[in-house]
Amino acid sequence: MTANPEPVIFGEVLFDCFEERSVLGGAPFNVAWNLKGLGRDPLFMGAVGDDALGARVQQALSAWGMRPEGLQLDPHHPTGQVQVTLSGGEPQYEILADQAYDHVEVAGALDALPDHGILYHGSLALREASARHGLERLRDHMDARVFMDVNLRAPWWKREEVHDLMAHATWVKLNQDELSALAPEPAADPEVQARLTLACFDLEAMIVTRASQGAMVLTREGAVHAMNAPAVAGLKDTVGAGDAFSAVTLLGLLEGWPWEVILHRAAEFAARVCTLHGATTEDPGFYASAHDAWNSARPSPQPLSPGGRGAR
Repeated sequence: MTANPEPVIFGEVLFDCFEERSVLGGAPFNVAWNLKGLGRDPLFMGAVGDDALGARVQQALSAWGMRPEGLQLDPHHPTGQVQVTLSGGEPQYEILADQAYDHVEVAGALDALPDHGILYHGSLALREASARHGLERLRDHMDARVFMDVNLRAPWWKREEVHDLMAHATWVKLNQDELSALAPEPAADPEVQARLTLACFDLEAMIVTRASQGAMVLTREGAVHAMNAPAVAGLKDTVGAGDAFSAVTLLGLLEGWPWEVILHRAAEFAARVCTLHGATTEDPGFYASAHDAWNSARPSPQPLSPGGRGAR
């Protein structure tokens, strides 16, 4: 394992409300949860309301052994909720406005942060200008290398705002539809689209997930790594598959895995999450089996350089 500080995960924690149940989620929270299950100790930074759902988040955080100091209690806004419906196994989301996760106050949490390392964020929790300003303070305080996990949810995004976030990132992960929406110019070939976007935002690498077609990673040095999607035996739903992929990608960056190893392990773990109802599980064995297998076949580490975008 490389000597990188534990990652800081910034963004939304909310409940995905299905017809028959409510499931704790939010892409950044799912990533933090998965990383904890896989043996890391991330600091999740988000906010919940002073309500029953907020209490459930705090209880779950404690039971899973996650660090509590980044979770804020907002007495003025409710814990986030999203209505989820499934069509052919694919989730559709109705996202409410003005939730607690829109109002994270970073000033009081800066002392708890490492002075370098990886800062993960998505895009949904940055729909408000105040949240984007808070993220900027985090980036500057940590001199962070930034992993941006694009999560476009209409109507909660603007192209120019997402582009600004990408311009401050080191790595960007998105799906094929998001790539098409954000690429600086159209191109019929997804690899050409990704290469144009990588160069436009001066990224170290771009990770593109392509549903049944698998995923690919393009690097600044010109390398392209691609793999087909693994088969899923016992598919329940695809909720959280992208978050699982992100968590393992982050784990690989922290531990210095080569890109081809990261891609393979992230895709295999995302496929396993598709056998769950929802994005995560409280079963430690689900994570231990993957983590133990990776430890027994640990690749030679490729350490990250410290510092933010300028340290390349």
